[in-house]
Amino acid sequence: MAKLSVIVPFYNVQQYAPDTLKSLQANAREDFEFLLVDDCSRDETPDILARAERELPGARLLRHEQNGGLATARNTGIDAASGEYLTFLDGDDWLAPGYYAQLVAAIEDLGCDFLRTDHVQCTARARSIHRVPHGRRGEVMSPREVILPADRSTSVDYAFAWAGIYHRRLVDSGLLHFTDGLRTAEDRPWIWKLHREAESFAAVGLLGVYYRRGVASSLTQIGDVRQLDFIRAFDQVVEETAKDREAAKLLPKAVRTYCAIISHHLGSIERFEPPVARKLKALSAAALRRMPQDVLDEALDSMDVQRATRLRRLRRRPASSGVAA
Repeated sequence: MAKLSVIVPFYNVQQYAPDTLKSLQANAREDFEFLLVDDCSRDETPDILARAERELPGARLLRHEQNGGLATARNTGIDAASGEYLTFLDGDDWLAPGYYAQLVAAIEDLGCDFLRTDHVQCTARARSIHRVPHGRRGEVMSPREVILPADRSTSVDYAFAWAGIYHRRLVDSGLLHFTDGLRTAEDRPWIWKLHREAESFAAVGLLGVYYRRGVASSLTQIGDVRQLDFIRAFDQVVEETAKDREAAKLLPKAVRTYCAIISHHLGSIERFEPPVARKLKALSAAALRRMPQDVLDEALDSMDVQRATRLRRLRRRPASSGVAA
């Protein structure tokens, strides 16, 4: 068994893949494996990955015959992984040399189910450090106990799968896989499930992942219909949290976060193609009507006037027939 499995999906990232692979080379160890998942790229990425499989110690190339999106690509890597621990990296990001050895040492020292880390966000030449929104560092805690409060950013809002490391027992208990086919917000139901159902976690101030923000091909920059998968993702968060033994306690956080994301997208609706913008409004209005209405009322009352007004107006929008997520 490998000590660490690193799952790295790639899709049309020929410009960035060499830097990503070079940083993996600087993290290679004889007991580490690198699962390079080509999600049916149409540029030069497959050739770059074929060379990497030959030259990068511990590399295995896995290919999709059809593009399935980030969640599906990560699941392919999880299914192929043999490591005692698993972690993720995106195909356009990179790492500090020796980072993975430090990451493994940190989780072995603490002995928890999963570990969350800080990261460096890179936008063009600008660099900024983003911290796990959890103040107690290096202390093993119950993940469920840090979901709240509802009106403040917590660890479930820091949903980046690559900002952490995960014990294999989470795979064995069915907690590490992503919702197949989600093309955006795939980390949201995943991180909520981890925090509701895993037994232990910790946050550490370890920096080593460099997250490339503002990439033109990233879904966060593209206003097409794939962006609307956030509706499916947050529907899942609310539905699963409603079944939790502490639903009354946790649902206000899930609903308020969902509302905040809807408001965020509506606030930048001009970046969407016109038919997608219309669909965004219709799907968001339907989503508001699906939420537990008493919890939604409380969430809107707790939000600032601008966001609450925007969402209340949308909530009153007449239902549209024939619009599906």
